[in-house]
Parts: sequence; C-alpha cells; structure tokens
Amino acid sequence: MSLNKVQLIGNVGKDPDVRYLDNGVAVAAFPLATTERGYTLANGTQVPERTEWHNIVLWRGLAETAEKYVHKGDKLYIEGKIRSRSYDDQNGIKRYVVEIFGDNMEMLTPRPVAGGQPQQAASQPQPSAPVQPARQADAAEDLPF
Repeated sequence: MSLNKVQLIGNVGKDPDVRYLDNGVAVAAFPLATTERGYTLANGTQVPERTEWHNIVLWRGLAETAEKYVHKGDKLYIEGKIRSRSYDDQNGIKRYVVEIFGDNMEMLTPRPVAGGQPQQAASQPQPSAPVQPARQADAAEDLPF
C-alpha cells in the first residue's frame, strides 16, 4: 500500500496562469508559499523563518474556479498529490519540476462585500469552496508533455 497526499495552507504568489487544452480542459498553475515561523532554541540559537514555494497545478473545474476567484496574496488550503517530471530547457539541459496536483481547494481569504468590509467567513457564500473536480480519467493522460 502507498499514499501520496499533500495538505498545504499558504499564500498565492501570483495570479493563476490558466490555459485551455485543445479538448477544452482548463489547467491552472501558480506558486503557493508556506512559511514556518522562526524560533529560538533553549540555548539561545535563533532558527530563522523559512518559506517554501510550491508549484500548484489544478485541472478542470478547480482550474476554472481559480481563474475566476484566486488572486495573488490570497490564502488557500490545497489538498492533492506530489508529481514530478523532467524536461529539457532551451539549452538542452535536463530540468526537474515538483508540482502539487490539487484535488481539493478551499479559499480562506474573506471577500469584501459592497462597502468594502469583508464578510464573516461563516456567512460567506464561497463559490465552489471546497471544490471537487469531476472524477474522470487520470489527469496525467491530459498532460501536454
């Protein structure tokens, strides 16, 4: 038995880059930053804050939701799996990429209503949050590479 599951809460680093494949399937990609706070050990040693950047990839309905509602700076919960791939760059050098293929997303940033005040999270109608994509053939079959 094996398990490949990732849960992240972080901030979106830039607006999602959304593409539509020839078959109409939406694919969104964006960076997500997670930060561990710094701390001081008992002996006085300072451990600095550490930020990790994650490459998030969303497919189909999740990608369409991200296109409409996700923006740089938003706080998101992403649940998915780790995928790695390699490619040759323009100079012929092999590059490796680790991506998080999201299966679930929840938007944690409150949205302002008329008047500029954010709504309370409990009463906020989040469009499609959490969003579950339709279970179809494995998303890897749609990869353009």
